[in-house]
Amino acid sequence: MPKKNRNLSKKNNDKLRDIGRLIVRFMSKKTSKIYNYKQIAEGIEFKNPRQREQVIQSIHILLAENKIKEVEKGKYILDIEISDTLTGVIDFNQSGNAYVKVEGVSDDIFVHQKNVKNALQGDTVIIVPFHFKGKKLEAAVVDVLERSRTQFVGTFQYVSSKDIGFVVFDKKIINTDIFIPKSNFNGAKDGDKVIVKMLGWDDKSKNPEGEILEVLGQPGEHETEIHSILAEYGLPYNFPPEVEAEAQHIDKTLSEQEISRRWDMRDILTFTIDPKDAKDFDDALSIRKLENGNWEIGVHIADVSYYVQPGTLLDQEAYDRATSVYLVDRVVPMLPEVLSNELCSLRPNEDKFTFSAVFELDDKAEIQKQWFGRTVINSDRRFTYEEAQERIETKTGDLAEEINILDRLAKIMRKDRMKHGAIAFDRAEVRFNLDENSQPIGVYFKISKDANHLIEEFMLLANKKVSEFVSVTRKGEPTNNTFIYRIHDDPDPTKLASLRDFVHTFGYKMNISNRNKISESMNKLLADVKGKGEENMIETLAMRSMSKAVYSTENIGHYGLSFEYYSHFTSPIRRYPDVMAHRLLQHYLDGGKSPNITEYEEKCKHCSQMERLAADAERDSIKFMQVKFMEKHVGETFKGVISGVTDWGIYVEIPENGAEGLIRLRDLTDDSYMFDAKNYAIVGMRHGNTYQLGDEVEIKVVRANIIAKQLDFKLIQ
Repeated sequence: MPKKNRNLSKKNNDKLRDIGRLIVRFMSKKTSKIYNYKQIAEGIEFKNPRQREQVIQSIHILLAENKIKEVEKGKYILDIEISDTLTGVIDFNQSGNAYVKVEGVSDDIFVHQKNVKNALQGDTVIIVPFHFKGKKLEAAVVDVLERSRTQFVGTFQYVSSKDIGFVVFDKKIINTDIFIPKSNFNGAKDGDKVIVKMLGWDDKSKNPEGEILEVLGQPGEHETEIHSILAEYGLPYNFPPEVEAEAQHIDKTLSEQEISRRWDMRDILTFTIDPKDAKDFDDALSIRKLENGNWEIGVHIADVSYYVQPGTLLDQEAYDRATSVYLVDRVVPMLPEVLSNELCSLRPNEDKFTFSAVFELDDKAEIQKQWFGRTVINSDRRFTYEEAQERIETKTGDLAEEINILDRLAKIMRKDRMKHGAIAFDRAEVRFNLDENSQPIGVYFKISKDANHLIEEFMLLANKKVSEFVSVTRKGEPTNNTFIYRIHDDPDPTKLASLRDFVHTFGYKMNISNRNKISESMNKLLADVKGKGEENMIETLAMRSMSKAVYSTENIGHYGLSFEYYSHFTSPIRRYPDVMAHRLLQHYLDGGKSPNITEYEEKCKHCSQMERLAADAERDSIKFMQVKFMEKHVGETFKGVISGVTDWGIYVEIPENGAEGLIRLRDLTDDSYMFDAKNYAIVGMRHGNTYQLGDEVEIKVVRANIIAKQLDFKLIQ
C-alpha cells in the first residue's frame, strides 16, 4: 500500500477527513466486520483509481487517530473503543445538553454538554452509550459523520488586541464561537450581523475556523433581522439573475394551437376568493346549472407545469425552494414574480391556462360525474374572503346566489367529513397591521369563517379525487402508480394518553380506545374549550399530540382529514409537490407508465424538509414582530395565560395580542420551585405554590430583546 503523503495541502486534508467520516459511517453499520480497502471504497462508492487512492490516504489518517485498527495487513475494523456505537442525529436544548435520536431506538439518548465534542445542532454523529454511575443511560459523541449545515447567522466581534475576530450566536446551535482570521473578515466590522461559513474544526482546536460570507447589517434593524431569519434557515431572499432572465423570456401569449388542445371554459361563470392582500391567485371556482338540475363545479388551478418545464433553471430553482415562505411583512415566492403574480395568477378578465377538476354534483353534494384535465378560463370577478362572507351572511350583492349555492354544498361536504372522522383544527392565527415602514401598529387574529371553509372544502375535494383517480381503478383496485401523497399518520398513543389525563384535570373527558372515538373526542374537546381561558393551551397540546403531515410516495392516508387518498394539487404557484402532482396526472392521462418511485420519494423528503424550514422561519418572523410590537409596552402589566412550563421557567401568553414571554425560575424569589413534567407545572418546595399550564396570571413586561426575539416577563404576585 502506498505511503501516506505527508505534504497534503490543507484543502486536500479536509477532503480526506470528509472521506474518513464516510468510511467510519459505512463501517459502523457492521461494527464487527473486517474490511479491506477495496470493500471500503466500494461501500462508500469511491470506484475510480483516483478515488481509491483517496480512500487509502483517509485510512492512514483514521489509523493515526485510532478510529480504526489494522487487524492484519490490509484488513481493518473499527477501533474497539467505538465498536459498540450508535449513529443518530443530535438535538441541543437551551442548556447546552443534547439528545441523540437513533433510528430503531424508542427513546432519545442524553448527551451531557461536556460530551458533545464538536457536534452542532442537527449533525449526524457516532455516539458511545454508557450508564452514568451505573444507572442512567447516557452517551458521548465520538465523531461527527455529517454536518447538517456549515453556514450560520451570528454577530461579528473584533478583538483589536489580537487583530482577529469571532462570530457569536443568538441561538444555542454551536457550543462555541467561530474563530475568524483577519484574512477572512471580508469587510465585517465589530457588531455586524453576518453569515459565516465554518471551514473546519480540528479536534485539537477549541473553536472552529470560518470566513464571513455576507454582512447583513446592524442587529435590531428591521431588514437585517428579516434577512437573518431567512439566512438562518438557508432560505433565499432573491432569485439568481439567470433564473429571472429565463422567467422573463417565457412566451406570454396563449397560442390558439394550445387552446385547441384544452377544454375552453371561458364562457362559464368563474371567480376567485382570496385574502385581501393576496397577489397570486392559484385557484378559481366555476359554477353552472345543468339541464338535469345538477351543478357543474369546476376547481381550476394555475397550470404552472405548462410554463415551468423539467430541466430548466426555473424548475431547478422552484424545486430547491420547494415552497413559498410567508413572513409577516413579505412573501418569499417559489417562483419569480412574472410567473407567481402575472402569468400563472388567475387575475380577473384575463385568459389563463389551468389544470382543472370538474365535478357534477347533485343537491346533496354527491358526485355524479368527474373530469380531470387541462383547460383555459377567464375569471369574471375577484372576491376577498370578506366580500364573499358578506354575501353568505346578507344573501345580497353580485353573485350572491352562486356563492350561497357553493356555501350550501360545501357545508354538506364538511359535515360529511366530520361524520367520517375528520378533525376540525380551526386555530386563530396572529396577524399584524404594519405601517409604510413595516413597523407593527396593531395586532389582529385571522379566523376562518364560512367563506374560508367554502374554498377549503372544494380544494379538499379536488385534492382527494385527483389522488383517488391516479391511485385506484374504477373497480376499486390499486393501480400502484407512483404519485405524490400528503400523508398524516395516526396520533402518538403516549401523547394522546397524556393529553387525556391532563384535560381531565379541567373536567374534560376523552375516549381514546379506537380511531373513531379519538377523532370524535378530539372534536368535542376542541368545541368545548372554545372561548374558555384554557382554549389556546389545550388546542396547542392537542396539536402536539398529532403526527406531522409530510409528503411521500408511500400512501398511508391522511388521519386528520380522514381521507384514504389525499394529495396536494391546488397550489402549484407556492408548493412544488403540487407541480409534481400536475405533471404525474398529465402523464397518466396521456397513458404513460408509472415512473421510478425512488426518485420521487427523494423529492418528497426534500419538499417535506423545506416545508419545515419555511414554517420555522415564519414562526421566527412572528416572534420578531411580536417583540417589536411589545417594545413600546415595556413596564406595562397584562393578564396572561401560562402557555408553557419547563425546568428553566414558565412561558406566558397575552391573549389580546398573542405575545409570549418567559418568566425564569430564578426570578421567582418567594419559593424554590421544581419542574413537574407530568402535570405541566412548577411547584414551590416550601409553600406548595403551584403554577400550571393554563393558569391565568398577571405579568409585567420587563424586557423586549429584538435580536434574541425574546420577551421577559415578571410575575405580579
